[in-house]
Amino acid sequence: MTVDTREAITAAVRPRRFGAWYVAEHRFRVMRSYLQTVLVTGFGNPLLYLLAMGLGLGSLVSANLGPQAVDGVSYLAFVAPALLCTAAVTVASEEFTYPIMLGFKWNPTFFGINASPISPGQIIDGVTIAVVARLLGTSIVYFAFMLLFGAVPSPWGAVSILVATLGGLAFGAPIMAYVATLEQDTGQIAMLMRFVLLPMTLFSGTFFPLSSMPPYLQWIGWISPLWHSTELSRVFTYGMSEPLWLSVVHVVYLVALFVVFWRWTRRIAGRRLNK
Repeated sequence: MTVDTREAITAAVRPRRFGAWYVAEHRFRVMRSYLQTVLVTGFGNPLLYLLAMGLGLGSLVSANLGPQAVDGVSYLAFVAPALLCTAAVTVASEEFTYPIMLGFKWNPTFFGINASPISPGQIIDGVTIAVVARLLGTSIVYFAFMLLFGAVPSPWGAVSILVATLGGLAFGAPIMAYVATLEQDTGQIAMLMRFVLLPMTLFSGTFFPLSSMPPYLQWIGWISPLWHSTELSRVFTYGMSEPLWLSVVHVVYLVALFVVFWRWTRRIAGRRLNK
């Protein structure tokens, strides 16, 4: 073995071991290019939504139905966990769509990264790590605003940060797997936002209890990651009463969605990048 060969093998050790973290660092550096948007939406959205939906609409609901208008709590306490989880789902829809399409097609950095010792699976893992970091940051800021607005009666409310993050991953992983299969974007991503994300926010028990919807529409909530994360968040933020088995179902469903489609995306990336 020549000296150059030994040096090349030695130089490849760290990328092979920590490749996912190198990719995550790359994604963090890319996020710096739209950091202003991240900060404005991260701080502006919770302020505006909690004011509009929690205090604005909430004051009307309380005036007509009393201070414990929905599920034995104020409308603000009821809707705040849903807004938190919706924010996480929105972030996931941003980070698991266009950046994935960018890496595979528009500016195929994934192919360049794969030319190094970093594997396709590590590329997907690195993207996921970066998204987890943004989801956690967004959820922490949102939860801080919920505290300022007095929308967290329970001392266990901080657990909803993790629940919202898990909900975002459970929604984003299937989207990531789908986008990873696209050779061209002819409007599919825009249709996802319009015909999947928007209806899901309306029919997942976010602004009103799912039980108030007609039975033939309630199935949308049952399969929606947003409904599962919202219900679980309400358990922690204000102690919503539900059977323990149902809380377990929420967790298992969200984890299963994320793990299955995350692993599927790694396989798709392996096929595309190793042609």
